[in-house]
Amino acid sequence: MITVPARLAEHHAAFSGDAGRAWTAALPALADRMLAHWRLRLAGPGLHGMVALVLPVLTEDGTPAALKLQPPDDETRDEPRALAAWAGDGAVRLLAHDPATGSMLLERLSHRSLGAVADEREAVTRLTGLLARLTAATPPPGLRHLRDITADMLERVPHALPKADPACRPLLKDCAAAVREVTGEPGDRLLHWDLHYDNVLAPLPDSHRAPWLAIDPKPLIGDPCFDIAPALYNRYTPDGTRARFDLMTGLLDADRARARAWTLGRVLQNALWSVEAGDGGPSPELTGIYAALR
Repeated sequence: MITVPARLAEHHAAFSGDAGRAWTAALPALADRMLAHWRLRLAGPGLHGMVALVLPVLTEDGTPAALKLQPPDDETRDEPRALAAWAGDGAVRLLAHDPATGSMLLERLSHRSLGAVADEREAVTRLTGLLARLTAATPPPGLRHLRDITADMLERVPHALPKADPACRPLLKDCAAAVREVTGEPGDRLLHWDLHYDNVLAPLPDSHRAPWLAIDPKPLIGDPCFDIAPALYNRYTPDGTRARFDLMTGLLDADRARARAWTLGRVLQNALWSVEAGDGGPSPELTGIYAALR
């Protein structure tokens, strides 16, 4: 029997209430069931983020793998489809999937993330190369689309403005105006949607894989420029935003105006979440990105 990490249980209780508590209460039994279903053996203590529990395992033939357990919902349901579309090209390999429970059997990667690369320019360059590689894949049908995400954001702005701190209101208005400039061309590529440095891991030694592989996508169909922002607000430095933005758009050969608009769209998305949660406005990192790109 596994032990559910306290922070994982607390997160699910805070965000999903009774349903979250019920899921974490059933998690040890789910882990046992999936271990038996795929004939796996535990190979060490588990890791977790805010949503998923990941258990290192060995398959029946002794191959290292990872069992990822998470509740199936709007944020997680399409992850297996995106991983299948990438087929290991720039992303962790999907070995098996149980749609009923949302459980996935994945190739095991190392614990070393791109966030551990001290050289900022190298980290940004590696991440941008991975972004280009992932967005080159043909997206599976039926994924969420950026056109719907942006329409929803713009609809929420008038309701958020009265709740926002007065100093935040120009940001909301300006970012919404930038998004309106590009809503007519939302794009058609397969996006990761959460491609930041700690969601990129090195493979196991001697695995003969690419040096860096993406994990934990929240798949979306849209413009690749919508995936630039996480590289700006993760490992944020006030003086580095414009340099990172210029480097990434240059490597991607992206239209700077479109990239600016979609990056401000990500600022808007996060600002709306903050205002609607009662925080009044976005984080200093997002405010800094807005100031650098406005």
